[in-house]
Amino acid sequence: MALRPIDNALPTTTPERPKKQVKISVPIQKQPDFGVNDENKAPMPPSSDAAIDYISSENLEAITDPESKLQGLIEGLDSKDWTKVCESLNNARRFALYHSSLLVPILEKVMVVVVKAMKNPRSALCKTSIMAASDIFNAFGDKLLDETNSAAFDNMLLQLLLKASQDKKFVCEEADRTLNAMVGFITPLPLLHKLKASVSHNNLRIRAKAAMSISNCVSKMGLEEMKEFGLVSLVQMSAELLKDRLPDAREAARSTVISMYNAFTENEEQKQEAWQCFCQSSLPPIDAQSVLKITASQ
Repeated sequence: MALRPIDNALPTTTPERPKKQVKISVPIQKQPDFGVNDENKAPMPPSSDAAIDYISSENLEAITDPESKLQGLIEGLDSKDWTKVCESLNNARRFALYHSSLLVPILEKVMVVVVKAMKNPRSALCKTSIMAASDIFNAFGDKLLDETNSAAFDNMLLQLLLKASQDKKFVCEEADRTLNAMVGFITPLPLLHKLKASVSHNNLRIRAKAAMSISNCVSKMGLEEMKEFGLVSLVQMSAELLKDRLPDAREAARSTVISMYNAFTENEEQKQEAWQCFCQSSLPPIDAQSVLKITASQ
């Protein structure tokens, strides 16, 4: 008798190869060993900029035996080490404030170094040089406009306008203070001639900063000084700045116009009439209207 196949018999199966477990390595973050000295670990060096002291002019002291230190000042200004240049710039500030007569023979060289340092990308060196410029304005004033120093002064002025226009706040603020010091220590009329070229600069911010310095200059001038510069030139320059794209330039121009109006009409009985006649004879109609609108309420 033949055996019938059993349908529900267990099928023959091939045993599966066991799967290899994948090992996942998780990086373990090493906790810092606080309070444990590791001689093999080099400490992180402090920021060089943080090590520079910004000394205010009031806290600078006179130099002991300055004649013997003058050669060292020259060598320090020529150094390739920017920290030594910073130190020498501070010493140059001390010479300017307390021993200015000794600095006169090398003043142009000092100014060239100051301008070079302003161009340096290191903020500490840049700021120190701007502070040095302020003390140089304080010590030498109109002497900086002499033929010997005039070119160096022009370069210094341009760099200050540039630095006052940049985004680094503490550099910008220091440059603004130095530009104000410049207006305070240099006679307005010759300084106005120096600033005039900058109001037509391609850089909008430089134009604005120059316009602000011009406004400060004009506010210190009387009518005779304005006439010596050229009243027509001054009102035309102001009218152009009133159309500038930056509000700072326009505001500075408005201040300049008001200073001119006050000086021009001081001894005039018919103030508005005299001023209107001057503006209409000196400016195109649309520019004259803009200027007269500013002074209408004066």
